Amino acid sequence: MSPRLPVSSISLCIFGVDSLIEVASACLVLWRLYGNALDLRRERAAVLAIGALLVLLACTATVASIVALARREHPETAVFALAISSTSLVLLTAAWLAKRRLAKALRSAVLASDAACSFACARLAAVLLAGSVAFMVAPGAWWVDAAAALVLAAFFAKEGADMTRAALSPAFAGGGCGCG
Repeated sequence: MSPRLPVSSISLCIFGVDSLIEVASACLVLWRLYGNALDLRRERAAVLAIGALLVLLACTATVASIVALARREHPETAVFALAISSTSLVLLTAAWLAKRRLAKALRSAVLASDAACSFACARLAAVLLAGSVAFMVAPGAWWVDAAAALVLAAFFAKEGADMTRAALSPAFAGGGCGCG
């Protein structure tokens, strides 16, 4: 017997974990705005850790998707994923616009970077929404959820690699999230 996720949609579970990483990014922004703006060591370590988590998430999503494809597994329903992704798409887009506007007003690179993270998460919500709609329209398309999770994994791998590269760069100047 293989271990099962509490939610049968791989892409929804992966999206949920990414949401936790978005919260970590927001916490990093708060730390930066309220902490010592000149000390980049802790920020570099946090950006590196979040980048590594995204790469790990990409690897996990890829393996889980390949296993699901090999076993022809699919979610029992796409209703929950549809509700989560559509709500997230609206809220994350609103957050992105507000953060971007505030970043320009404050001339804050760290807030602009966090806005880019919100935009990246909104794109991921759009991928999850598209996969959910496709599964609802064509329930025989058992592979759609795993394929959507693979697309999410590609986004995470790129974001994680970009963040890791930025954190390891000698020219690192902060900025929270390196994604977008």
